[in-house]
Amino acid sequence: MANPNFSNTTTTSMDSSVTYSVDFKSSDAGGSKENKWINSDFSRYYGFYHNVGEYKAAINAFATWTIGQGMNIEDAEDKVTLENVRGWKEDTCLSILWNMLVIKKVGGDSYAEIIRDDESGRLINLKPLNPANMAHITNEQGMLIAYEYMQTGGEVKRFPTKDILHLCNKRIIDEPHGTAETKSVEWVMTAIEEARKAYQKIIRRSAIRILYVDESDTAKQNEIKNQYAEGIKNGEVLMIPCRPEDAKFEDLQVPPVESILRWLDYLEDKFYKQLGVPKVVLGGTAENTEASAKVGVISYEPIWTREIMELESDIWNQLGIRVKFNKQPSLMDNMQTDEAANTGQTKLEYQGSQ
Repeated sequence: MANPNFSNTTTTSMDSSVTYSVDFKSSDAGGSKENKWINSDFSRYYGFYHNVGEYKAAINAFATWTIGQGMNIEDAEDKVTLENVRGWKEDTCLSILWNMLVIKKVGGDSYAEIIRDDESGRLINLKPLNPANMAHITNEQGMLIAYEYMQTGGEVKRFPTKDILHLCNKRIIDEPHGTAETKSVEWVMTAIEEARKAYQKIIRRSAIRILYVDESDTAKQNEIKNQYAEGIKNGEVLMIPCRPEDAKFEDLQVPPVESILRWLDYLEDKFYKQLGVPKVVLGGTAENTEASAKVGVISYEPIWTREIMELESDIWNQLGIRVKFNKQPSLMDNMQTDEAANTGQTKLEYQGSQ
């Protein structure tokens, strides 16, 4: 019998508080005469790009928004040179640069071998290289002095810096490399895929019918189980002789979907915010109004404008060719027109690059 004496009440320990700490991060720069850095995480980052649809679509959209409107080259000779760049044969100069922009974001750095004519020194071709096989070589002052590339068969080829087109993503402090966007969204991408797989498993299990059988003999139980499993697999009707009260079916119920959808919506929102690519640039989104979608695109303009300026500078500094990329049409004028027509709307200020 239960003891109603409340003086005997006890409590559990509530000492287990939730804490969060950030791991310390030191620079990868070295102080030796010659220092080597290799991106040992690239294969994992590349796996996220190939296997997580949202990430692949967002990174692809970033590259397309940056150079998707094409480019102009004023110098006629340079124009012919870039038009004849073929990469592995089926590339174009624009597709190679798009490829490098994608990989720059995924892994932090992207590379293409610069192939020039031995006599004239003019650019002949650009050949994209695998970042997993590339090493940065820096001197004791932290200056990049060479690259080492592991070729098929294990042979290492050393390239002077002038022979590699290198796009570096958001290098900070004295790091000898760029910063991969994948790292910042790795946790949320994993959480999204885990949630999806968990709910998929729940749905599959809820489709299974439980069969109650009045049978205690283990051998006969196994025989019935195998017959039942085979019948379900082949889509056949399985008849088991027994009295009506001895056997019955029960269907499992699918748990409410609302909670998992709210969790996935939260993770997806967190993903796009951390990545810095508004979801609206990937296409229409039902949850956005026209005005909020326009604001999302306008707020993205300084980001891809900065990327364009960096890419133009990289091509000039490393290839000696002046190019000008065409920008995506701005929605600022359209937004200001809508603002003027809507007297109740708060004035929108925009300080992006023009």
